[in-house]
Amino acid sequence: MPMSNAQINLDRLAAQHAQKVIAKTSGDKPSDVENTVTKALGVLQENGIYACFLYLLAKEGNRGRVTIGEMLELINRLGFDWGKPDSNEAEAVLSYVSEKVTADLERMLLIKEILEQMLIYTRYGTKARG
Repeated sequence: MPMSNAQINLDRLAAQHAQKVIAKTSGDKPSDVENTVTKALGVLQENGIYACFLYLLAKEGNRGRVTIGEMLELINRLGFDWGKPDSNEAEAVLSYVSEKVTADLERMLLIKEILEQMLIYTRYGTKARG
C-alpha cells in the first residue's frame, strides 16, 4: 500500500492518466493509439513492467513516450516517495524502473495492476474517441 496515511483511489488515478494519454495523442489516428496501447498492455501482462517500458521506448515513438510519461506520473502519485527519473531518456527511465519500481515484489505487483488498468482505460477511451 502507499506510504502515506491518506487513501488513494487507484481506479481514479488509472482513469485520470488514461484520459491524459488520450488527450496528448489526440492528433494521432485513434487506431494507432489503440494499437500502441494494446501491444504495451500485452507486453506488460506477459513479460512485466520493465519489458513494457522497454517496448514503449524501443518501438512506439512519440505515442510510447506519452504513455511512459503518464505511467511514470501515475507511479509517482502512489506515494512511495521515489520521485521520478532524472530525465525521460531511455537509460534514466529503465534505471528508475529496475532500481525503484521492480525492487519490492508487493509494490511491483500493485504497480503492475494499476498500470494494466490505466492501459485498459486508455484503450477503450481511444475506441470511444474514434
